[in-house]
Amino acid sequence: MSTVPQRELYRMINDAADRGERVVVATVAHTRGSTPQQRGAKMLFFQNGEVAGTVGGGCIEAEVWAEAQAAMRSGKSQLHHFSLTADEASEEGMVCGGTMDIFVEVMNI
Repeated sequence: MSTVPQRELYRMINDAADRGERVVVATVAHTRGSTPQQRGAKMLFFQNGEVAGTVGGGCIEAEVWAEAQAAMRSGKSQLHHFSLTADEASEEGMVCGGTMDIFVEVMNI
């Protein structure tokens, strides 16, 4: 998954609104240490299963995907903390070793 220019992400959100489709936006709110993406990176999750953008790849995106699906069902936005500490990173084969706070926001359009 690659980054998508913000203008394109907002166009995609607008298009989903035109279709009456719920969108979940995951935004990197805070990072500390070595992380795969920096603050402001976004990933969109659509009701039809499509995704756009990235918040880091690998296991972080798998965890964010699961949280986004839960938010899609519940309609509730929430801030999530993800730890990429050296122990966890080495177990997963990651090169990062920081922490990330990612806000998973439900866009009730």
